[in-house]
Amino acid sequence: MTQNAILLNQLLNLSQQELEHTKIRFNLNNGHVDPIEVFKTNPEEVNTNWLLWREKNNRFHVGDIVISLVRISNDHYLFTAVKTITKDLGVHNGVAYDADERLESSNFDGRVIVNFHKNFQASVREALKVIDSLEVTEVLPDLFNDNHFPGYDSVRLSYSQLGNIIHNQLFDWNAALENQKAVYLITDKKSGKLYVGSATAERGMLLERWRTYIKNGHGGDVALKQLVNEKGFDYVKSYFQYSILENYNARVDDAIVLARESWWKLTLGSRAEELGYNRN
Repeated sequence: MTQNAILLNQLLNLSQQELEHTKIRFNLNNGHVDPIEVFKTNPEEVNTNWLLWREKNNRFHVGDIVISLVRISNDHYLFTAVKTITKDLGVHNGVAYDADERLESSNFDGRVIVNFHKNFQASVREALKVIDSLEVTEVLPDLFNDNHFPGYDSVRLSYSQLGNIIHNQLFDWNAALENQKAVYLITDKKSGKLYVGSATAERGMLLERWRTYIKNGHGGDVALKQLVNEKGFDYVKSYFQYSILENYNARVDDAIVLARESWWKLTLGSRAEELGYNRN
């Protein structure tokens, strides 16, 4: 603990009496889904589906105050919500409680990063046992989002990351992609198959082109549409990755971009059915 540290409860201002029936849920990557990525796309999914979920054991009771912390990395957590349990729904393996948001601290939801070394296995902990170790390291000016545009040669996005950029209209990404032509690559990380595509003035610039994949998974491309029909949209959401092979400003002739698209299809062999999803 650093000298003159600011503790989380100095912002939340829970009384000693309230802390006696307050619990903290530490939301961590479960091996399949990382809740910090979920939060960036849909904060309410974390603050309801993750926070209020019950498997077998009854973690909370009516009247309990529950705090949601989501691991960002190592010992850094994002505070996302405080809620009061109002009803036990009697559900197991699902969202098991109704809860009201604590309005007094809602301005801090998704904006406070705390440092805490979790040395226990349980996902839920009584607040009194840890509250004095939750040190505030940063209060953000806006809702947490660390997906800053890294440069065209460093773009490699999962479906959920791209969806976050599209749905939340992240300024630096929008500015970088909305007027950009490109040859891009979609990688199916499960099968290893590739799809090479292009963004041109005729088909919409890169941001608009990628927006269609977030909308339906296939963007109107024949083989990708067939894949979605056979394996479902969730397959795309789980396994597709999006990157940029070459980028061009809006003044470059579409014919040049299309020629480079063909070159990459030949180079990567993505027209071969066993290697890729390109059919032209």
